[in-house]
Amino acid sequence: MLTVLAGLGLGLSLIVAIGAQNVFVLRQGIRREHVFAVVIICALSDAALIAAGVAGLGFVLSAAPWLVVVARWAGALFLLSYGILAARRAWRGGEELTAEGADPGAPESPASGDATTLTRTRLAPVVLTTLALTWLNPHVYLDTVLMLGSIAATHGDQRWLFAGGAIAASILWFTALGFGARYLGRWLRTPRSWRILDAVIAVIMISIAISLVLPVLGG
Repeated sequence: MLTVLAGLGLGLSLIVAIGAQNVFVLRQGIRREHVFAVVIICALSDAALIAAGVAGLGFVLSAAPWLVVVARWAGALFLLSYGILAARRAWRGGEELTAEGADPGAPESPASGDATTLTRTRLAPVVLTTLALTWLNPHVYLDTVLMLGSIAATHGDQRWLFAGGAIAASILWFTALGFGARYLGRWLRTPRSWRILDAVIAVIMISIAISLVLPVLGG
């Protein structure tokens, strides 16, 4: 049980942070758009990476560091593109929540029927974006495959119990983030609030993209 709790605690400490993946899950949760698919993809991806790290994939990445470099550049380009799109949304505006997209416990506004509904994105682009934000992020490999894999190895025969705790942490976090985000809807009923949110997302995404390539450019 202590081994499972150790994995749970370390798993939460690694994923409960502001990052590209968490920001995207949060935004989809606020929009109530394909949340279940996003949560499932993030949780299953983490589970696969953690299992791979415990099984020894970390040694492969250590022997072929160029794989991480490739993921670093690909991830930076994708995050930069996503950040630019978020900045474009922030500049142009046009999104707001109707009563159906707001906090379920909030009273309906008499003027809510005149509000513009959020443009709903199709499932395929959301799935592809979620996969890209997960698998093109080199920090994911460093945290789940290398770090969790290495620490799990110190638990010997109980390493898979440690991995189970870490996987449970991922499932709990993404579920809470994705489905709990809808309660932020009461503050996101106007185009202005969505422009501010998208501006924050743009800054985070572009900052992460720059931070990914700075170590490489700095030699």
